[in-house]
Amino acid sequence: MRKSALLAAALMSLTGVQAATAALPGEGITVKPVQSTISEETFQTLLVSRALEKLGYSVEKPSEVDYNVGYTSIASGDATFTAVNWQPLHDDMYKAAGGDKAFYRQGTYVTGAAQGYLIDRKTAEKYHITRIDQLKDEKLARLFDTNGDGKADMTGCTPGWGCEAVILHQNKAFGLSKTVEPNMGNYAAMMADTLARYKQGKPILYYTWTPYWISDVLVPGRDVVWLQVPFSSMPGEQKAVNTELPNGANYGFPVNTMHIVANKAWAEKNPAAARLFAEMKLPIGDINAQNSRMHQGHSSEQDINAHVDGWIKAHQALFDKWIADAQAAAK
Repeated sequence: MRKSALLAAALMSLTGVQAATAALPGEGITVKPVQSTISEETFQTLLVSRALEKLGYSVEKPSEVDYNVGYTSIASGDATFTAVNWQPLHDDMYKAAGGDKAFYRQGTYVTGAAQGYLIDRKTAEKYHITRIDQLKDEKLARLFDTNGDGKADMTGCTPGWGCEAVILHQNKAFGLSKTVEPNMGNYAAMMADTLARYKQGKPILYYTWTPYWISDVLVPGRDVVWLQVPFSSMPGEQKAVNTELPNGANYGFPVNTMHIVANKAWAEKNPAAARLFAEMKLPIGDINAQNSRMHQGHSSEQDINAHVDGWIKAHQALFDKWIADAQAAAK
């Protein structure tokens, strides 16, 4: 009799486990994340992937594509989501791929993403440079000439990121076309050269954004200074954006937010994932800290996965709440 009772209890327990597993809203559904080729975006992408896996989804490794390809892939259903939609920086690409009709975008994943132009502090203080339009002066511009053509060489960004369109637009709008050459290419390689020049004591002029490791190496206020712009001027969908801050300072770019963007039809069929995407929030300081660890050599796939695991463990109650709320949305 006792054996029968134990067997029945074991069977009930097993059935309960199977029912719990079957109850996961993502069971049998494959998710395809996309991100850019910036490896520092992997951390925030994998955090979303990990949460989706907890909901039962089968999540593939993130595919690295140009942003515009990522948006068109999500819109067509060939990809599922991206965790690196910058607003308003990506507004033109977002709209061109279908905008709100094609995409699900609710909630704000990351806040406080800044961008702008910087020069080394030594040169800024010696020549009293505080604004980028001062480089209309050929003598000041030549300080940053790296190839002997008489123009200042600015480290720009990788074509297709969205920042290149703003930089080129502003270079013309601020009257810098004759004295400043924004260089576009592989950003990581260009910044390696820029950092090498700084270590040699040479003047540097570059564009960057946060979160990114460079501002933990060349620290604004200590090693470098942000340059202001003469007035707000943005291209395309951002043309009406006022980039002036409440304190009157203007660094040329609005403070951006980052969002998780998914295929709209897919999100409507997957309310648990939709709720998760809307609810997740990641402090920008945590991304900066993780990106710095990558720059220090902890940048392998295994390292980044360990960083994700560590973040979840340190914020377990919050992570569990995301999962519980998402599961509730599916019922």
